Amino acid sequence: MNKLKARILNILFWSVVSAAFIGPGTVTTCTKAGAVYQFDLLWAMVFSTFACLLLQEASARLAINSGLNLGQAIAAQFVGKSTRILVLGMVVGAIILGSAAYETGNIVGSIIGLRLMFDIPNIYLIVAIGVLAYLALSLKSIALIARIMGGIVFLMGIAFFTTAFQLAPSIPNILIGSFVPSLPDTEGAGLLILGLIGTTVVPYDLFLGSGVLDKKQTISEMRFGLSVAVILGGLISMAIMVVGTVITKEFTYETLSQALTQNIGPYAVYVFGFGMFAAGFSSAITAPLASAMTARSLFFKMTDEKWKPTGRNFKLVYLGILLVGLGFGFINVEPIPAIILAQALNGLILPFISIFLIFVINDPVLMGKENTNTFFSNILMSLVMWVTMIIGLMNIIKAFAKAFGKLMPHGIELILIISFVTLIASIGILFALYNYKQYRLAYIAVHIESDKIS
Repeated sequence: MNKLKARILNILFWSVVSAAFIGPGTVTTCTKAGAVYQFDLLWAMVFSTFACLLLQEASARLAINSGLNLGQAIAAQFVGKSTRILVLGMVVGAIILGSAAYETGNIVGSIIGLRLMFDIPNIYLIVAIGVLAYLALSLKSIALIARIMGGIVFLMGIAFFTTAFQLAPSIPNILIGSFVPSLPDTEGAGLLILGLIGTTVVPYDLFLGSGVLDKKQTISEMRFGLSVAVILGGLISMAIMVVGTVITKEFTYETLSQALTQNIGPYAVYVFGFGMFAAGFSSAITAPLASAMTARSLFFKMTDEKWKPTGRNFKLVYLGILLVGLGFGFINVEPIPAIILAQALNGLILPFISIFLIFVINDPVLMGKENTNTFFSNILMSLVMWVTMIIGLMNIIKAFAKAFGKLMPHGIELILIISFVTLIASIGILFALYNYKQYRLAYIAVHIESDKIS
């Protein structure tokens, strides 16, 4: 009985990862994918769930084997180097900027979920969400915050699964869509696939997962809890996509509400609305928390009283991110553009963090020679890194196109060109990784020999 309780608590703890990536962006992107392409893009969610699990496992394994979270491990690579402040500043700036953008979408998404259920003025909803989020972030135990987020994810899953089940979707279509990759020959399909991946593999989530981890966990305990939590998160996202298949018009939250009412009944809007609120609210807590943990791990000692979870500086960072989200909520920023902006920033930051992660997880000085990645693991991580680079480059092109008032370049040809360029870059990184690993092994050998002589 105690073993079962421990396993359940372990899953709830690791559900903080799912809470972080299942936000309004996930709901919006998955619902749109279902509305436009029905079940055809479910395979992209299967891949993105696998990618998320692979990167999160590496980040957590790093923390267990080295005793350092991802931010500390990155900082350790630049000790005594002139580029230290520049590189670490870029990392923490990117995470905080991305979290601030996400927080806007999280707050706005929470409001949308509540407005689907209740006709209450936005200002009251914003104040209530802000107060609840602040109270949750003020808890002394990060592990307790993680378990609360796990409970919210559980309730959110029930809401989305219930809605999807009530629609009685075709099981064969779901299986085909999940395991037979296809790229619809329509404008925007490629970008939507990249968006589905980008909304699941979230950069700040990697810092959050390694930061909240109890380093006394064994590798097997971590892998069990993390695997169940991330796979559950992926299934929730797939359920959201199934719900989106009922929309026959252009996707908006109003057309979604109408479609659910027509196909299931008025109560379905309340169930889905709660799921949307839970997605936004849980992510509204994890984004500020991840920012504060990243800033602390990159620049400051973990023992510094000001940077402990109850310390002044830690609070200032997460409070700043929370206030950004609340501020944009007060000025009634349009929800879908805010969410899309967050996704775009995610696409830019993700390759940056993925490259750092693959280097530190292969550092025998940090990990120990027997704990670094295997050749096969590096190939899988390189595949994920390659896809994140495609996402990042596509978002850069999209940003430039909008900035200069031109139409977004589109078509399979563009995606193929970007895929080829980023593939060459990924292969180059693999070669650099091999040389780096050999250099660090030589470093260990020299120091062992020096110890013997002394």
